[in-house]
Amino acid sequence: MAKLTREDVLKLAKLARLKLSEDEIVRFQGEITSILQYVEKLQAVDLKDVKPTYQISGLTNVTREDVIKDYGTTTEDLLKNAPATEGGHIKVKRILG
Repeated sequence: MAKLTREDVLKLAKLARLKLSEDEIVRFQGEITSILQYVEKLQAVDLKDVKPTYQISGLTNVTREDVIKDYGTTTEDLLKNAPATEGGHIKVKRILG
């Protein structure tokens, strides 16, 4: 990977909508080049025999499985207790105007 040019840094800054001073352009030119060189090293690592890591905490799913419970009542029976209903739903006063 070649060293990033001043123009490359300015193009990245334009894409990110950043205004950079001359000192920042020089500084970022070196920093971004170092980052890209490190990424090249990482891409060269052989990961053929490495299993993917999906989670590292060792925790397992602690949620319960959904089970439908029959309480022996119907929607109509429950709506009889509501002060007002409409279309099979509980009707409430409008909150937002």
